[in-house]
Amino acid sequence: MKSSFSRRRAIQAAGILAAAPRLPVSAQTRGRTWPLQEGPGTPKLCLDIAWNTFTERDLRRIRQLGITHLLSGWGRIPWDEAELRAKMDRIRKAGMSLDNLMIAGFPNTIYGRPGRDEEIEKVIQSIRVAGRCGLPVVEYNFYAYRLVEGYYEELGRGGAGLTAYTYDRVKDLPPRPEIGVHSLDEMWKNITYFLKAVIPEAEKAGVRMALHPNDPPVPLSRGSGQIMATLEGWKKLVSIVPSPSNGITYDCGVTKELGEDPVEVFRYFMQRKAINHMHYRNVRVRKPYVDYTEVFADEGEVDMFAVMKEVVRLGYTGIIYPEHPRGLDIDRERPDFKPYYPGGGTYAGYAYNVGYTRAMLQAAMASL
Repeated sequence: MKSSFSRRRAIQAAGILAAAPRLPVSAQTRGRTWPLQEGPGTPKLCLDIAWNTFTERDLRRIRQLGITHLLSGWGRIPWDEAELRAKMDRIRKAGMSLDNLMIAGFPNTIYGRPGRDEEIEKVIQSIRVAGRCGLPVVEYNFYAYRLVEGYYEELGRGGAGLTAYTYDRVKDLPPRPEIGVHSLDEMWKNITYFLKAVIPEAEKAGVRMALHPNDPPVPLSRGSGQIMATLEGWKKLVSIVPSPSNGITYDCGVTKELGEDPVEVFRYFMQRKAINHMHYRNVRVRKPYVDYTEVFADEGEVDMFAVMKEVVRLGYTGIIYPEHPRGLDIDRERPDFKPYYPGGGTYAGYAYNVGYTRAMLQAAMASL
């Protein structure tokens, strides 16, 4: 009886297994061993550090989240090579690397004013320093004015802070006297002048430039046009000087704010080798460009897994910044709490974003 029962159970089990759908080879990770690790041939998650004030304690806290890649911003130009090398060495000693440093400090260039050639020369000197130090990406903005006055806090699940934006609140704000009014055509002429001077030097230095889209992507910002506030603008930017050194920061959240398909947009720019940095976040859009809320990554309108699968499938190997953490009580109760945006968060919010993004990345790597 015992032998017959065992045989019967074995036959039944074999039938169940045969009837069950078999996992595709991709779902079995093709023999790869878990956990799937970020490396030279994969995207890598990163977080931000405060360039002038970061400490070893800050690096330790970020490293505890499994992050080994960093970005930051340095406003003074030209960059000092000795200082850059010293800070990159501090980061390396913590088992991490600096992969992206945002450059600023060239307003005459943005507004087409006298003195722009001197500023551009300082930018070029900084890019050469970046190349000699092994910094792969230099990011920048080219806003006539960033209309941040339209941000406000909206409460989400459990009272968590969300960052909302409504253009109607700020569309009639007057120009800033120190900036004036700059037409869209004028802004395109200014960025073209900048790119034609800078991109050839970035190529020589082995550095890739990444221009962040206008966010918020409003039609006019205190009377001035915004070159990176539409998908057509993004496409025009990379066509001015076609080069891997002339790229964008792809942001799936901003892409959705424009009312565009984040997967299709990512594919378009990857096919042109024009994505030199990436931001990963989610939104709910009430009206494209002008009315939306930045939400937790798991509750917005962007199909975050579809985006990540396309990122892995098309072979993006740069860094991914899971930015704009939401406002959590554990952060807000700290006496030093200073969010960058209304409704934003700090360390605990970033920890949530990192966990979610790494799960999406590992799942995408396993599925393809």
